[in-house]
Amino acid sequence: MYNIHTLREVCQHLPDEEITMKTKHQTGWAAEELADADLGDKRLNARLIGICDRFSESPESPINQACEDWAETKAAYRFFKNENIEANKIMEAHRLKTAERAKGYKTVLAIQDTSYFVYTSHRKTKGLGRMSLKKGKNVDKIYSNGLMMHPCLAVTTDGLPIGLLDQQISVRKLRTEERRRLADVTPIEEKESYRWLQSLRNSKEIIGDTRIVTVCDREADIYDFFRLSDEIKSPVLVRAKVNRAVNKRSRYAVKAVIKLWGHMNKQPEAGTITVEIPQRRKTQHCEKRDARAATLTIKYGSFLFNPSSHNVKHKSEELPDIKMYAVYVFEANPPAGAEPLEWMLLTNLAVTNFSEAYEKVRWYCLRWRIEMYFKMLKSGFRVEECRLEHAERLTRYLTVMSIVAWRLFMITLIARTDPSVPCTELLADYEWKVLFLKVNKNKMLPKKTPAIGEVVVWIARLGGFLARKGDGAPGTIALWRGWKRLADLTEGWSLAHQSGTCG
Repeated sequence: MYNIHTLREVCQHLPDEEITMKTKHQTGWAAEELADADLGDKRLNARLIGICDRFSESPESPINQACEDWAETKAAYRFFKNENIEANKIMEAHRLKTAERAKGYKTVLAIQDTSYFVYTSHRKTKGLGRMSLKKGKNVDKIYSNGLMMHPCLAVTTDGLPIGLLDQQISVRKLRTEERRRLADVTPIEEKESYRWLQSLRNSKEIIGDTRIVTVCDREADIYDFFRLSDEIKSPVLVRAKVNRAVNKRSRYAVKAVIKLWGHMNKQPEAGTITVEIPQRRKTQHCEKRDARAATLTIKYGSFLFNPSSHNVKHKSEELPDIKMYAVYVFEANPPAGAEPLEWMLLTNLAVTNFSEAYEKVRWYCLRWRIEMYFKMLKSGFRVEECRLEHAERLTRYLTVMSIVAWRLFMITLIARTDPSVPCTELLADYEWKVLFLKVNKNKMLPKKTPAIGEVVVWIARLGGFLARKGDGAPGTIALWRGWKRLADLTEGWSLAHQSGTCG
């Protein structure tokens, strides 16, 4: 499995007194991250750590390939089948660690979004929900089956993902014609959209006194969401979906009603900014978009957010108006053939000058982080290929993979956000030394701990990254491959060291 000559080359400069290897599954990031895990049994806690370690080494592999041997594979399957293990218990230890990391920052963005994991082709899988309705070629109707995931990803204002503050995985109920008809008389607590409010409250409760700003796309444009935000004093930033009436003196007023877009169009231009628009693949819901730079005009202003006259809570209480601020961002002169960019951002944080408006736009741009996170899970980790035969088992699996995905996502971005941090924030002492000696042949170990920006490049080089002058930052795939090779090297060193073959 390991080339003994390579191991000798790597290990000959590592003195015994400098390297202390701990017992298997008791060292590394997973043991530290999940130290407070409480699944009701110490053996289950240890198994969770071991599974996370294995999956982080081979994130793209199915369960049987990620595990070391058949015994480990069976143990992993037993873990996911165990009905006594709750997904929220798996996530809880990681949430607490995320809250601890958040204390080191003045402001943390809590980015919420929903993604759908499709398992339609897995015909033996039970307990899945019907998520969407498509027209097929040979049949009248085809339902896609799967699970709905709604995470809340904590991200610094520099764009570094520091963990998950909340996550809900559920079986979606297909929205029937009756459910649509009764939507206006159904309390928010009984609607699917209640997940936005739940995640807002859960994130606020675990984060404590750290300033947290929840960032959401258009689906969170709900009066009850903004009202809860005001009640628990946890600010939000949401892209508007509805061109609603604003500044009404009465909820029954119908004459001379001002709409949100009309109100913001009357505001003066505050300035312009340039943003990078990422590439977008063609999907069922949107057209393909090329990456480009866009010059955007910014307007800002305040308004009163009036509750809808159809809100069912009007029957039992008087709903208050909410003072809000809007930042209107639009592309006045888009390139020929390009769809102009336009955002109407709503927040209950004061926006009184261009600097504050620009800050909110920059924060909203970081919402793309959670889209990248979903892409890692689906395209990189290929979690939709998992063949566990029940929705509850898949839920446990997706929860574990979510933690692993955050870890590798953070590794991908950490060098870009704060490259000067010592690499011991990411790697154990022996890990970076093995890595250095492998990548920098015939060189002695440096006396000073290398910076994380340099070390991440070394890891990527193990994964095939060439690190040429014009190559830019290493990508996710190269880092995954490099991380796997580093895990093999450190495990090989441990085996060789124990057997005395390192000389």
